[in-house]
Amino acid sequence: MRKIAATYVFPGTGSPIKNGILVCDDEGTVIDILDRGDSFKEEAGVEFYSGILVPGFVNAHCHLELSHLHNKIEKNIGFSGFLEKINLLINELADKEKAMQIADRKMWAAGIAAIGDVSNSGLSIPVKQKSKNYYHTFVEVFGFHPSRADRAFSKAEEVLESFKKAKLSATIVPHSPYSVSYKLFEKIKKHAQKEGGLLCIHNQESEDETKFFISGDNEITKHFRNNLKLDTTHWKPTEKSSIQSVIQYLPNENQLLLVHNTNTEKADIEALKQHRNLSNTFFVLCPNSNLYIQNELPPMNLFQKEKLQICLGTDSLASNTELSILQEMITVQQHFRDVSLEELLTWAGINGAKALKIEDTFGSFEKGKKPGVNLISGINFKTMRLTPKAKVKRLI
Repeated sequence: MRKIAATYVFPGTGSPIKNGILVCDDEGTVIDILDRGDSFKEEAGVEFYSGILVPGFVNAHCHLELSHLHNKIEKNIGFSGFLEKINLLINELADKEKAMQIADRKMWAAGIAAIGDVSNSGLSIPVKQKSKNYYHTFVEVFGFHPSRADRAFSKAEEVLESFKKAKLSATIVPHSPYSVSYKLFEKIKKHAQKEGGLLCIHNQESEDETKFFISGDNEITKHFRNNLKLDTTHWKPTEKSSIQSVIQYLPNENQLLLVHNTNTEKADIEALKQHRNLSNTFFVLCPNSNLYIQNELPPMNLFQKEKLQICLGTDSLASNTELSILQEMITVQQHFRDVSLEELLTWAGINGAKALKIEDTFGSFEKGKKPGVNLISGINFKTMRLTPKAKVKRLI
């Protein structure tokens, strides 16, 4: 049994506990949280740390398969430029499994305990089977032209089956509104309704995506035509935002993770409220990736005002310098002064766990859970904010 104390314990649900003591068994399962308050004094067998104790982080959006592209794509090239680079580099020769192993181990060392990971193949299976992290894999489907729908979905079913055989949690999901035909969307929708699994989709990641649906001919269309050599003559703009154009393919009964949301507006949130229950809709933000690609950030203040369920993700090493939820939190605090530390830790922990439906184990310090234990140092206790020098150390 371990008794771990710190300046504050942030349980993930409820207020922080000053001089709290976290009691865990040898396997890391939470037995109790003791509130000593101002009467705290040294106790035999208690480890004391200067900093805050928080549950293991949940990285709600990652692309482990792209780890071999670390430092291969320059910053601030814009969304269409990023798509072009990914298309050029995705199949380059590299030891992809080794790159994934290194990324997985670094996430564990950075205090991440659970990950919602997007995959297009079964390449990550061996890494995930051996990992200390929990993974739910979103098997992602592409197919802009309707003629590709049957083949694309069949391939996704094969990949899904390989994850199931490996006893790894996985579901089939659409890549984005602009890269999936309505025919393919319909197939994904029927499968989701039948299986009842988690859905996620890259949503309103760029202004180009909005223009694609409003006007029809823009940088994304050119990418399809010039880089992917696809026929785009069938495409007709909807004159609505991307999420409003595809919302009918995201069934209300399935839990949904909307990822990025850089260009989401109030009208889009209102449309979502009309079509589905926001209690099972989560907004996953990847701020460092957004800054890396196009130097933009989501409308955080709008999301707070609307009381949306926010989670944090890292995206991939193709669009980020590191896979660190702590660094995502630091970036949020630097750009949005109204976001409190307690709120940030909720996004990084219990909200992500709820989004992946693993809150029985992860996301908070509650009796019987085994969420992992992180120590964050570099806290300004006067303002209760992370400093740029904040660091995380995994204790359990």
